[in-house]
Amino acid sequence: MQHDTHHDQHGRHTDHADHAAHTAHTAHHPGGASWSMAARATLHCLTGCAIGEILGMVIGTALGWGNMETMVLAIALAFFFGYSLTLRSILKAGVDFRTALRVAFAADTLSIAVMELIDNGVIALWPGAMDATLADTLFWGALAISLAVAFVVTTPVNKWMIGRGKGHAVVHRYHH
Repeated sequence: MQHDTHHDQHGRHTDHADHAAHTAHTAHHPGGASWSMAARATLHCLTGCAIGEILGMVIGTALGWGNMETMVLAIALAFFFGYSLTLRSILKAGVDFRTALRVAFAADTLSIAVMELIDNGVIALWPGAMDATLADTLFWGALAISLAVAFVVTTPVNKWMIGRGKGHAVVHRYHH
């Protein structure tokens, strides 16, 4: 019986070593992340960004704020909701709040920043989009296209980060 227990523990150590070797292998080879994994990470980021963007624009418009104030609020809320979605999944895995917060920041900051830069850049450059109201088709059309462009640009960034053991690769270490 004692020999079986030792053998089981040895097997677990071997599995752990194999997992660690795989993680290290992925971290040094840029091709280690699939496009599918990168797209899922980007879609996760896009969800938080879209919630924050729309909520920020609705609040800013309802309060009669100018474009700059509304954009700042929308960006802040995009980061908040992007981090919150990741934080929720990490906490669900049983990780303490402080560690989960650090993981969420490490996993999402670059992805959200790129997404927000592209999304807001498209809207800022789109003629009339900054002055469109929530009732305008232009508002919703420009927003949808800007988020789609941001998704397309951010997916390779996430693939690159995950392939190096960064970004959402950090989050996946907490999902068993």
